[in-house]
Parts: sequence; structure tokens; C-alpha cells
Amino acid sequence: MLIRALTLFRRAVPASRFCPCATGRTQQYCTSAKNISIRDALTSLDTGSNIRIRGWVRSVRSQKNHLFLHVSDGSSLQPLQVIANSDLNIRGLTFGCAVDITGSLEKSPSQKQKVELQAQRVEVVGECDPVDFPFKIKERHSLEYIRQFPHLRCRTNSFGSLLRIRSEAAAAIHSYFRDNGFVQIHTPIITSNDCEGAGELFQVEVSQLSDKENPHFFSVPAYLTVSGQLHLEVMAGAFPAVYTFGPTFRAENSQSRRHLAEFYMAEAEISFIESLEDLMKVMEDLFKTSTEHLLSQCAEDMGLFHKFISPGQRWGCDLQTEHEKFLVKHCGNVPVFVTDYPYDLKPFYARDNQDQPRHTAAAVDLLVPGVGELCGGSLREERLELLKTRLARAGLEDTYAWYLQLRQFGSVPHGGFGMGFERYLQCVLGVKNIKDTIPFARSSRSCLL
Repeated sequence: MLIRALTLFRRAVPASRFCPCATGRTQQYCTSAKNISIRDALTSLDTGSNIRIRGWVRSVRSQKNHLFLHVSDGSSLQPLQVIANSDLNIRGLTFGCAVDITGSLEKSPSQKQKVELQAQRVEVVGECDPVDFPFKIKERHSLEYIRQFPHLRCRTNSFGSLLRIRSEAAAAIHSYFRDNGFVQIHTPIITSNDCEGAGELFQVEVSQLSDKENPHFFSVPAYLTVSGQLHLEVMAGAFPAVYTFGPTFRAENSQSRRHLAEFYMAEAEISFIESLEDLMKVMEDLFKTSTEHLLSQCAEDMGLFHKFISPGQRWGCDLQTEHEKFLVKHCGNVPVFVTDYPYDLKPFYARDNQDQPRHTAAAVDLLVPGVGELCGGSLREERLELLKTRLARAGLEDTYAWYLQLRQFGSVPHGGFGMGFERYLQCVLGVKNIKDTIPFARSSRSCLL
């Protein structure tokens, strides 16, 4: 009945009345203007068409009887040039203001752009005082400067490019896993597990709890997740390949350029895998495939970083330890796999190589220039008695009784890894501070929006 009523309503009102070109002041209606993104307008071959764009003014200049505007809507790094007659008398038209423009898309006589918009109507939707606005026209602001304005930095060229790259990189990671038969699992954010065993956890509690006998909302203490790995291992008992991609949290009391309290991880778990070489191949393929996609789909945005942020994309050398620095340099400043770590340094789930007297674990880290550790993974200990012994030695046998049960019912050799998403972006873009790779950075002592 509702659908029928709406249909009748639309029949009773002229189609032009629904045209969003109406200004609210002069009730101007049109039916021919097509809403279009600036990215699509810049590549359009349909010159002479009447289009409508909405965005923010990047520059304004007056010349004789015309106004020249550069307008961006976030869909591309390059803005669209708009030419308007000065007699339009547009109030509040300044750098940073939001505009709604209708006009004719025409071939541009300039070699700098293929098309331009001959404006028929320009409306200022939201004014902007260029004096108070922290970003100034024609100034190139450093990442350090714009970091002071987390609520506004998305309006800069550099951070706008970063966000488009980040969006495309996330899509590339999902595509890689989907194309290779992985099933996506939404692992919980609230958990009782300390997967890494480092104790750097954010505890979750309600602000007021009426039950005095049980001080916890859940039956046990709960924390924000540091990894989805253990829950992926559950699913690896029913699927040959699973992955998750979501936020993780570490309560590291550090304000360094390498640490975030909230960040994103792409994690995978693969059943029936028995060698680190097979695991390393997946890690390498994920890195290469995602990066090739970015270079293909985000060439303009990537170029901005490689030209102005990290000229020539020099692989940096400021790694987290002198040992990693030596290894990467020794191998020619390229990504390096480090395998077979000392057994006692790795968490309880890492598979024992049983290679006395060295006694190592089947674990692997991928180190990359400029960042350090990008990926960490291991084969998992599928042998029940060995796993029982290690958990008992750590006093965790009761806590992880459910984890032991996974080895009792149809267990198979398996392994997995996690890749830090922000560190990946640091690596491919040459960004020094990890806080410049995420929309809203969270770290120790930082202010929260």
C-alpha cells in the first residue's frame, strides 16, 4: 500500500518539482542537469552536456568578466575547473566553501585539463572564512601540521589521497582473499583472550553494574581484541581458508611514530598447510597483488606521495631494531622473511620444530624497509600433548580448554598470519608516521574526537 501511495503521489506532481537544482530562494527547476562526480566529469567524452557537481572550492581567481574556480569533491586528486560570469554576484564564494554548480561541460582550450564546466548557476551551500580556516590556499602543508586538525585534514590533497588509497587497498585485500577461496569471518571485538600474551589489553567494563556479586558484565574479564587469530582457528576446523579484516587494539603506552592504540589487521588461517614456505607464499602474494592493484588504480594519488612525501619512494632504513636494519640492508633494501625464531620467544600456539638443541618455533616475520615487521605468522601446534604441556607450563590449561578441544575433534595441520594494514600503507607510500595512515589516530595520551 505504501509503494502504491508513493507512486500515485509522484504522478500527481510534475517531475521538475523534484529537481534538486532548486535553491530554496528562487525555486528554479530543471530536468536536464545530470548529477556527476568530478572524477567522472574529468574523464567524460560527453561534452556539451548539462551537468551538476557539488563539492568544495580549492581556489578562486577573478579575471576581467569571469571567475575561475577549482572545485573538488573527493572523488579524485585533480579538481575540475569551473568558469562563471562575474555578474552572477555569488556571495560567500571563497576558498574552502561548499558549492552546488550547474552548467555545461565543454572541451577546455587549456592543455592542463581536457574539459571545464561553463557555469550557469553557482550556489554557495556552506560558507568558509579563509582567514580562520587552518589550511591556506596555494600553501603546501606538512603532514605534521595537518595532524593537528584531525577533524579537517581530510580536506587537504595529501590526506584526501591517503584516504582514497586506503579505501582501494582495503578493497584489494578483500578481493585477493575472495579470489583465492577464503571465507571472510567477522571475529569478535570483545573477547577474553590475550592472543599475543603480552598483556597490553584494554579491559571492557560497563560504567555502572548493579550486580555486586559478579563485578563483570560477562562471566569473565573482557578485553578489546588484539587479534582475531584464535577465532579464525576455530573456523579453520570447518573451512580450508578463512580470513578477517578489522580493528585491533593494543594498550601500549607509547607515543612514537610507530604505534597506534587502534589499528586494522588483515589476518588469515589456512588448513592442511604443513610448511612455512607455503605460508610465506600467501603472505608474499597478498603483498604483491594488493600493491599492483594500487599502482594500477591509484596512480595519481600514489604519485603525489612518491613525489612530495617520499620522493622517488626510497625504501627507508629506520627500522625498529638494529638487527632488522642489518638484515634488510644486507639483502638490498627489499622485504625479507625471517623464520624459525627461538621457541620460548613465541606464543603457546606456535608449532614446536623439535630441533634440539636450537629449539625453534615454526614462525615467520616479514620485514620491510622503512617499517620493520609488516607480517607475523606461524604454523600452529596441532599436536594435542605438546600443546597441553605448554599451556600447563604457563598455567593456562583451564583458560584455553576450548582451544585444546579443537585438537581433539578432527584437527589438521594449519597455519596463519596477520598483516598490519597501516604498516602496509606506510611501506607502499613511504609515510614515516603511522598516525598519517589512518582517518582518526588513537595513541597514548592523544585527544579523542
